[in-house]
Amino acid sequence: MRKRKDGKEEDEEAKFELYDEGASDGVGGGEIDRRFLKQVYDNVHGNIQIDPLSLKFIDTEQFQRLRDLKQLGLAYMVYPGAVHTRFEHSLGVYWLAGQTVRSLQAYQGSELDIDRFDVQTVKLAGLLHDIGHGPFSHMFEHEFLPRVVTGPKWSHEQMSVQLVDYIVDEHHIDIDSDSLRKVKEMITASYVPSVQISTQSKKEKRFLYDIVANGRTGIDVDKFDYINRDCRACNIGCNFQFRRLLDSMRVMDDEICYPAKEYLTIHKLFATRADLHRTVYTHAKVKAIELMLVDALVKANNYLSIASHISDPAQYWKLDDTIMKAIETAPDEELKESRDILRRIRRRELYQFCNEFAVPRDKVEHFNSITARDIICCQKSSGVTLKEEDIAVSNVRIDLSCGKDNPLDRINFFQDYSSERKFPISDDRVSHLLPSCYQDRIVRVYAKKPELADAISDAFENLQVKMYGGTLHATPEKKKQRRK
Repeated sequence: MRKRKDGKEEDEEAKFELYDEGASDGVGGGEIDRRFLKQVYDNVHGNIQIDPLSLKFIDTEQFQRLRDLKQLGLAYMVYPGAVHTRFEHSLGVYWLAGQTVRSLQAYQGSELDIDRFDVQTVKLAGLLHDIGHGPFSHMFEHEFLPRVVTGPKWSHEQMSVQLVDYIVDEHHIDIDSDSLRKVKEMITASYVPSVQISTQSKKEKRFLYDIVANGRTGIDVDKFDYINRDCRACNIGCNFQFRRLLDSMRVMDDEICYPAKEYLTIHKLFATRADLHRTVYTHAKVKAIELMLVDALVKANNYLSIASHISDPAQYWKLDDTIMKAIETAPDEELKESRDILRRIRRRELYQFCNEFAVPRDKVEHFNSITARDIICCQKSSGVTLKEEDIAVSNVRIDLSCGKDNPLDRINFFQDYSSERKFPISDDRVSHLLPSCYQDRIVRVYAKKPELADAISDAFENLQVKMYGGTLHATPEKKKQRRK
């Protein structure tokens, strides 16, 4: 029990019952007790109101760790404004998750039977969905770990689930076990190719699982936030208006559907995401820096046991972007090779870009990633003998979130709010200007030693001739980059 200002006692359960955000929208009845409401100003969404239970998770060292994880990893070395963190992104997803479920509650409350526990659960899933993310954005998970760890594939979503359990136990957070189970299922829903929610969950409100991480259509508030936040930070125009979708969505047959007139709005969501991948996330210089950092971490791994952190949440939460500075400033002789690579990054002595090519459209589906060995095997007689450790290869995949398929084929629409029928829409019913191919594969090659750039570029062009009977020679601009 706790004492109120007027001297009366009030238990913890009553405190949480007093805070019903739905009441702020005129839904659910009751009033908000502002003593238990915290406001944080966000530069994308404005004032974000944080409820007491969510605040218990935020005020832990495990969640505060997200302040030391840049949302876009090393992209800030090319886009100086890209210094926002997973912390503010998580608050943004938390806020949008609450806005979405309350919007559905306002318009379909009696039909969907959404209660305050549903609202709280979806918001917590939004808040905690990235708590298991590794350092340097997705580079840690997709580039570093595969080089030092064998066995089952590790995912930050599963680590998020483990960390949620760890936080609840470590900080004695009082949360209903059923709500906790739902939060964890909502976090992992997007990374399983065919989403398998538990049998018990299937009897529940399945549409709630599509708000934070949507494994069915790919439209979720996680994308709503990071697309707008990343475009803003990198000063890239964003003509996707997530608010139109948030305000117009409707649940039909336990699935979130959208008005047919919003087809192009949804297409802009996926197209903007692809543009961010092309211009920011996989920028040639960003990838060069990432390749160098991966090499530095691999060389430091045996001494620092970096990869061992992924097996224990109690150790994993201590791992963040500051590991780069720790290696740079460590005096240990065992870290000299790693320090030398990081010093090159600081001095802008990057791996030298050699050339790139886009895989022909008819070859994309069955394309296998290119390796340094593939390039060496195509080297003809020259004054130098290339080694695998001289070459860095970046195999880039850019799509609309569904590989070679159109993500809009998975989405159901409705004609208007009086309609009871949902239906898919094919591209040819909307515009003939929409793409006919939904995936790009780009191969970029870098020389770790500038003096080997020409030899590596020649071998890479020989590989293209071998694979496709022709070559995409470097454009004047690419040749200019190579000489720099």
